[in-house]
Amino acid sequence: MGSMVPFAKMNGLGNDIVVIDMRGRKDAVTAEAAIALAGGDRTGFDQIMAIHDTDIDRIDYRIDILNRDGSRAQACGNGTRCVVQALASETGRNSFTFKTLAGILNAEEHEDGLISVDMGLPEFAWDRIPLAEEFFDTTRIELQIGPIDAPVLHSPSVMSMGNPHAIFWVKDDVWSYDLERFGPLLENHPIFPERANISIARVIDDKSMDLRTWERGVGLTRACGSAACAAAVSAARTARTGRSVTVNVPGGPLRIEWRADNHVIMTGPADWEFSGEVDPLSGEWRADEAVA
Repeated sequence: MGSMVPFAKMNGLGNDIVVIDMRGRKDAVTAEAAIALAGGDRTGFDQIMAIHDTDIDRIDYRIDILNRDGSRAQACGNGTRCVVQALASETGRNSFTFKTLAGILNAEEHEDGLISVDMGLPEFAWDRIPLAEEFFDTTRIELQIGPIDAPVLHSPSVMSMGNPHAIFWVKDDVWSYDLERFGPLLENHPIFPERANISIARVIDDKSMDLRTWERGVGLTRACGSAACAAAVSAARTARTGRSVTVNVPGGPLRIEWRADNHVIMTGPADWEFSGEVDPLSGEWRADEAVA
């Protein structure tokens, strides 16, 4: 094994997260390490959240986010909550500011243990999502799965929450769709040059909805925070709901508010599972003795 750093296995509503402490180091977690960790029985994860030092004024830390296939992700709301809980336990602080590929994120742990993350501003312009061709109206684009005259899924709302999202609206149970089969096809559709997160959403009323997501670079996930934000914003944007909703993902509920200042606030829990040490270059790891 090489030089080891601390890690914590956590989850945000079942969204499996590995938080790796890279503070004090100049290198980064490699794609090879991510792939090796993802294959472990106990360290299997959806995202790695690697915490790095930063010398940027008023920014506490930089977060590097990797998917289980080794690709980089711009944003991960559930993972950010896990980072906040880990840092709050260590420092005694309850609010932090992070730099990510999606921009600057502010997050806060509340007295009840729930954590709110300001996921920033949504993007609706076709070339900022991005899409491969121009669509004036991104509340519904021409994209479908199934026969032309009877598509299974069609006309998704598309937008970016730091990463690309497509939300397909359905009227029946979100579990009645074979997302494991459709997800890879839609994620890699030519209309999405950077691939996309694919979600199926059913609005229950103007304050709640059900959501399932095939996550880019991950696959089926029990929770995708940025997808919940994208679905909530798209629902409000298309007058399906109000601007504050509960999004029920397979792992549980997330509260999403699209504020008047255009910022999207996501609130939910984070849970610690176990800790250990990992080589960020190879992915070799060991758990703390208490949980080995």
